[in-house]
Amino acid sequence: MELTSPMILFLRDTARSLKGSARRLFMARTVQELGPGGQRRAERELGWNRGTLRRGAHELRTGITCLDNFAARGRKRAEVRLPHLLADLKELVDGQSQTDPQFKSNRLYTRLSAAEVRRQLIARKGYRDEDLPAESTLAAKLNELGYHPTRVRKCQPKKSRLKPTPSSPS
Repeated sequence: MELTSPMILFLRDTARSLKGSARRLFMARTVQELGPGGQRRAERELGWNRGTLRRGAHELRTGITCLDNFAARGRKRAEVRLPHLLADLKELVDGQSQTDPQFKSNRLYTRLSAAEVRRQLIARKGYRDEDLPAESTLAAKLNELGYHPTRVRKCQPKKSRLKPTPSSPS
């Protein structure tokens, strides 16, 4: 099969428009039509990945569709890598937190910053510096647990003397 310039553009655009197993099957059928050496030719002239072509050929030959597990890709969450992290965070921060002084919200405020929590995890709980996530990640974990690192303000008593208003007699 002769691959002309318009044919190459057509095959590339068609493969780009398809997703998942449909794309792999299209690519495998195209390679089959190219004949012997079709995988190398498709890699060289069409820019297709040989691993994808092999998987597509396998799906075409067996009739079994390989599932794409996109959710399993990427970095694991800190709780998965360090299973006791959330419990240790709660244990450290619980003693240093309080509710909103005016009871306007259900938020818990803590005196500890994320940097201080990180230092205490290393000192008290035996975590290693390189194992722990960054301060920004710990701050996000504290927010997820319902703790908001801010300065805890004390309740201020109301002033007994009222301010004079401009319309009142002096």
